[in-house]
Amino acid sequence: MGIQGVLPLFLVQNFAVGKALISSPFAVYGGILAHKDSVRRALYARLKELGREMGVDYIELRNAFPEQCVGEPNVSRYVTFTQTVPADETALLESLPKKTRNLVRKALKTPFTVRYGVRETGRLDQLHSRNMRRLGTPCFPRRYFERLLANFGEMADIREVWLEDKMMAVSVNLYYQGQMHTFHAAADTEFNALGPNTYMYFDHLRWAGQNGFPVFDFGRSKRGTGPFDFKRHWNTEMRELPYEMILIRRKELPNFSPANPKFDLAIRLWKKMPLGLTRWLGPRLIRLFP
Repeated sequence: MGIQGVLPLFLVQNFAVGKALISSPFAVYGGILAHKDSVRRALYARLKELGREMGVDYIELRNAFPEQCVGEPNVSRYVTFTQTVPADETALLESLPKKTRNLVRKALKTPFTVRYGVRETGRLDQLHSRNMRRLGTPCFPRRYFERLLANFGEMADIREVWLEDKMMAVSVNLYYQGQMHTFHAAADTEFNALGPNTYMYFDHLRWAGQNGFPVFDFGRSKRGTGPFDFKRHWNTEMRELPYEMILIRRKELPNFSPANPKFDLAIRLWKKMPLGLTRWLGPRLIRLFP
């Protein structure tokens, strides 16, 4: 008969989040994958039993689609954006909303160049950590990006946007079954007027359409944020992410999102810290909030 369903599941335990089973930590999608409803329900029932046996505080299922749900989704914090990409660059450009199309045309006038298939992580780490501090969020360690590339092999890469001898933007991308997913991205805000981030995403889209990846995944965002506004102006399809928290020992739903007001002071302080300190401390903190 073969495998009928799978559920990637990880035990996370620390003083910040307590003890939890998460599918999947440090990722935007997770949850049950199954051929039919009876298999989903069997996995879901065993999941709750496992949670009680292990004495976890809660279980988190980061479902990507409503079809994965068995219980009721109770976290409506996130959405994701995808776009079907034509192979023709002119058709792609014409499909964009007028404002975005004008921004793309402006960015295309700047002689940016793109380095594809980059495997060296140093420049990515430098720019990404600066952006994370600007947002008030702890950064990942450089070895995190190194392990992504090592473990995913040809299914992952880094792309860099350059202007002369200056790297302006960078992204980490994943490729699977006709989809290209930009999982991490950063741009040098000093050069926002030149539009390196706009250029990078348009280049991703046209490359995807021309190289057998007709679906481009812009990734997860929280409503009311800058990335949310940026992504929804690319002729994208917005989809709710029906995350589910199953309470086992906890009585209330946890909320470790930076949008939680209780993190306001910490975020303001983080933005004012020296970059070197945030680069040292960030990897030690981010592992607490997977």
